[in-house]
Amino acid sequence: MAKYVYDFTEGNRNLKDLLGGKGANLAEMTNLGLPVPPGFTITTDACRHYLATGVVPDGLEQEVAEHLDALEKQMGRRLGQADDPLLVSVRSGAKFSMPGMMETVLNIGLNDESVHGLAKQAGGNDRFAWDSYRRLIQMFGKTVLGIDGDLFERALDELKGRRQDTDLDAGELQRLVETFKGIVREQTGKDFPTDPREQMRLAVMAVFDSWNAPRAILYRRQERIPADLGTAVNIVAMVFGNVGDDSGTGVAFTRDPGTGTQGIYGDYLQNAQGEDVVAGIRNTIPLEELERIDKTSYDELLGIMKTLENHYKDLCDIEFTIERGKLWMLQTRVGKRTAAAAFCIATQLVDQGLITLDEAVTRVTGDQLAQLMFPRFDADADRKRIAKGMNASPGAAVGKAVFSSERAVELSEQGEDVILVRRETNPDDLAGMIAAKGILTSRGGKTSHAAVVARGMGKTCVCGAEELEVSPAEHRFTAPGGVVVSEGDVISIDGTSGEIFLGEVPVVDSAVVEYFEGAPPEDELVKAVDRIMRHADSARRLGVRANADTPDDAARARRFGAQGIGLCRTEHMFLGERRQLVEDLVLASTDEERQAALDALEPLQKADFTQIFQAMDGAPVTIRLIDPPLHEFLPDIVDLSVKVATDSPADRVTEKDRRLLAAVKRLHEQNPMLGLRGVRLGLVIPGLFAMQVRAIAQAAKEVPGARPEIMIPLVAAVQELESVREEAERILAETGVEALIGTMIEVPRAALTAAQIAEAAEFFSFGTNDLTQMAWGFSRDDVESAFFSRYLDLGIFGVSPFETLDREGVGRLIRIAVEEGRSARPDLHLGICGEHGGDPDSVHFCHEVGLDYVSCSPFRIPVARLEAGRAALAETDSDTR
Repeated sequence: MAKYVYDFTEGNRNLKDLLGGKGANLAEMTNLGLPVPPGFTITTDACRHYLATGVVPDGLEQEVAEHLDALEKQMGRRLGQADDPLLVSVRSGAKFSMPGMMETVLNIGLNDESVHGLAKQAGGNDRFAWDSYRRLIQMFGKTVLGIDGDLFERALDELKGRRQDTDLDAGELQRLVETFKGIVREQTGKDFPTDPREQMRLAVMAVFDSWNAPRAILYRRQERIPADLGTAVNIVAMVFGNVGDDSGTGVAFTRDPGTGTQGIYGDYLQNAQGEDVVAGIRNTIPLEELERIDKTSYDELLGIMKTLENHYKDLCDIEFTIERGKLWMLQTRVGKRTAAAAFCIATQLVDQGLITLDEAVTRVTGDQLAQLMFPRFDADADRKRIAKGMNASPGAAVGKAVFSSERAVELSEQGEDVILVRRETNPDDLAGMIAAKGILTSRGGKTSHAAVVARGMGKTCVCGAEELEVSPAEHRFTAPGGVVVSEGDVISIDGTSGEIFLGEVPVVDSAVVEYFEGAPPEDELVKAVDRIMRHADSARRLGVRANADTPDDAARARRFGAQGIGLCRTEHMFLGERRQLVEDLVLASTDEERQAALDALEPLQKADFTQIFQAMDGAPVTIRLIDPPLHEFLPDIVDLSVKVATDSPADRVTEKDRRLLAAVKRLHEQNPMLGLRGVRLGLVIPGLFAMQVRAIAQAAKEVPGARPEIMIPLVAAVQELESVREEAERILAETGVEALIGTMIEVPRAALTAAQIAEAAEFFSFGTNDLTQMAWGFSRDDVESAFFSRYLDLGIFGVSPFETLDREGVGRLIRIAVEEGRSARPDLHLGICGEHGGDPDSVHFCHEVGLDYVSCSPFRIPVARLEAGRAALAETDSDTR
């Protein structure tokens, strides 16, 4: 019979798939002998069964009852016992951290009888007991019964006025309990459930259901967390931080999650429960203040933090509660950190002997590296600082101030950059946080909801800017000196310094980009990046090339570490002033006219290639012969038709206009992307490809060490390639230049007939943009705005197939082409040159299927280098296990 419930003593941190991150780590801390309240975990298997069928699996209720009986026996109290109650928390806990996205209910087991027993337990502390009871009804009402949380908040705000919630006395809290029960009755038509076991059962179901809550789905999509994992449920004996000033709750990090600096980082709240800290509803005090308040607990906490970091060999994020001077550990996990902190911490741990350099490379990601390459504010620019908060998540963000999640989404969809300004964020603000360039709050610390979520997403965030008076209802905030910022006003926030500026502050290249451009590594972060990149380069098997069409792009690509050019698009060389020459080619009615047009283009092409070969200094350059359809180089058929038809004095029609219109009509296609382009164009217009090959050969002859590779685009049949190859080989032989000749695999038929095509090709380069379009049967330019958002909502896409390679469909075509191509030609060179070449997940796929290199835009080259190293190290680690 399947087992669905595990006591904390039965699990360990390696069971995250089954017990979720929280449950696995609670079990691990229990095994380490740390002070963890006893409890048990309902597995993700149970959740998945419930989500699939709508009912809990057979045997689950009996297992829960047995574990609850054991917990009651261990604690010497029964759940909700009137004179001496055991209370429990019911907490979610997925494999991957999803802060605030799913449900938690505290103080399960309280009712009108047990509240008095709780007060007795606390030495007659009625205020504590009624505060705990109102919290239960408020959390249960919102999360389990689906009542609008604002109804409870308004009742609480009305009662306390300008006071803090800690200023309410027992009598006021007792009246608030009655008010809250009235809200439950009015909103649901039923009384608040008083049976403790029924409270627990309903809370467990609510946690299961929260896996598919809109905010949880949105967060998973943002973080690329699989939708089929489900969540575990942790049932834990309650310990109380809201008993009095000798109690409290806090969150701690073993290192600064913003910078990686070692020290004491965290927030603490006296006389509070854990949700008060992460919700940011009261401003916390720095963790080091705990030494003054309760030195015994402080010293014990520091010892535990050291134990956990050495055990997990990483930055740990810790939640704890102190109940009347007794320290309890409620959670630990490998903490979310900024991109800068990730690189610094990885190298620090190497220096401390906790991990190897191989492990350090696997601890950082290409996405994090890309974040470090974002611009920063220009320190020398004129700036008007209006306030300062906590530097919760670094970066430079500029945008219009907005005061609601809905408005952030609305303006973002209109193409506006926005900064979401809130007193504090909560999980319902997630859509606006994703849409915004940055997040600014007047409350909360580095462990608040805004800070934790922003760090996880790589969003710039400034929290706890207490100088600001935020008025969401009036859509404005007021800064010191009477500065008023209304919705739509532009502000700039610096997540590295915590500063807030009025207006737009100019940005400059980041120090990491300057390093890739050739500046020596000087500060700790850049030194860490340099160290990681050097080791990744030494470990990787995949080469990294650039998609570059100009000498400037080629030169930057080399500085960024490109080992060649994997895609030089020659059609970009026919734009601008040269468009006229293309028109002449199209209008040519005789062989002589056509040759004259080609003769005019050839020296221009040769000059282009010469400069690119010089910039690449002996590295291979893959040049794709002209690919896009001719309509991209010709006047719009409608505009030209109108001009010829009207023949106005202001815009006289020439004979060339009439000839051009006739040519445009002759060449017009209903679907030009599937029409006369690529190899078809080269075969239909005699001499076009020959001109390009001759220009390549002549340029290569002039540049010592040049290594041209000629790529024939859009080949679907080997006969097409053979026809072009024969002419290209003749030209190369005439000029005495050696060059590989290959093709771009971008048509599904080419992938499926790769064995045939490989007989005539010395290399394949997968053009995954077109291959994705043709495999899925849609045009990228048309469909992304038309229905992709709906497909993402429905879960048809986990991520856009143009962003990350579709492994099951397009990836299978690539696998077939790799296997069959190399079966026909074992020395076949294989690469990828679509946009996926710079996508981290796609780089790992390219390593797995055995490609020789990836090619991407110059700015993505460092990302591809790092991910190629990570892919090789992950494979090595897998082989040694």
